[in-house]
Amino acid sequence: MQALTKIVDGLSEFFGILAGWMFFAIGVFVAYEVFMRYALTSPTVWVDEIARIFQVWGTFAATAYVLKHRQHIIIDLTFRDVNSLQRRIVETFSLLVIVFFGCIAAKYGWDIWVKSTLAGHTTDSYLAVPKAYTQSAVWVGFGLLALQALVEIYKVWTGQANLQRSELGSH
Repeated sequence: MQALTKIVDGLSEFFGILAGWMFFAIGVFVAYEVFMRYALTSPTVWVDEIARIFQVWGTFAATAYVLKHRQHIIIDLTFRDVNSLQRRIVETFSLLVIVFFGCIAAKYGWDIWVKSTLAGHTTDSYLAVPKAYTQSAVWVGFGLLALQALVEIYKVWTGQANLQRSELGSH
């Protein structure tokens, strides 16, 4: 189980860093588009669509990273003691909800992606980018989120979540 934990954590870390660079690239692309459009009066045909693809991928790719680093919103008013059985049960329940939702979203995302890929659907733009590029982000992102949630459940019950929290500086 420890090897699987390292693999999933590594994938989440990789996709999270990739998402950060994608968001950075979006900023560069948009700045380039503004310069081209207003300074040179020669707008591009690719910036809008590529920025959207990067934004979709960046958003879905970052979800498991955010969960791994526990950077999502947590309200721990009732169960502040991370070592208590009640806290572990509540965390496990909330992570199981994420697993359930992630699996459903990944399954339906996969179905839509396969249908779209086999049919050869493209965007309704000048570039006509295959929709598979954006639709694959759904099942990849939510699939990894579900796996990361399972890993987090393992960490909660083995005490590794507490070690990770102390490394991150949280309580």
